[in-house]
Amino acid sequence: MKLLHIDSSALGQNSVTRELSAAIVAHWAAELDDLVVEYRDLDREPLPHLTAGHLARTDPEHAAEAERVLQQFLEADVVVIGAPMYNFSIPSTLKAWIDRIAVAGRTFRYTEAGPQGLAGGKKVIIASGRGGLYTGSPADFQEPYLRTVFGFLGITDIEFVRAEGVSLSPQHRIEALAAARAVIPSTVETVRQAA
Repeated sequence: MKLLHIDSSALGQNSVTRELSAAIVAHWAAELDDLVVEYRDLDREPLPHLTAGHLARTDPEHAAEAERVLQQFLEADVVVIGAPMYNFSIPSTLKAWIDRIAVAGRTFRYTEAGPQGLAGGKKVIIASGRGGLYTGSPADFQEPYLRTVFGFLGITDIEFVRAEGVSLSPQHRIEALAAARAVIPSTVETVRQAA
């Protein structure tokens, strides 16, 4: 089984989502002997934002990198994404990665009945970090966006491991991380039951 681990926080060792995504991957590795993990740090290795040249594939180097990113995603059975909330949404580096995996004819297509996702059969686990309390808030463009985009690609097995309100106080950060860590074991249950 292949697991793709993506981090996007710019906060390095102070990152809640890096801590949570690493804990998720470590738990999966401990539970599944055959797990192969690939890692991409979008802060250290950012993808450029899309331009007309990228879309037209006029630069062979950019086109080759985009294909590598897409293949890495397509080959993964599980995708673990560290996705902090930045200004009510996601980091632009994560959006640039999503722009490389949302490819017409490869991960979705349009039909007479509407759009059809072509990347189903994967599990996506989002390690979400939020400085404030946003669950259910109209200001939350992070979780609805991620659910929508992965759903559009045909992925229905999406879980969030969420640490919320981490900037409210040091104690709240500790409690939010503990609560998030407590749900990590459940993320592997459906895979273990299917085996």
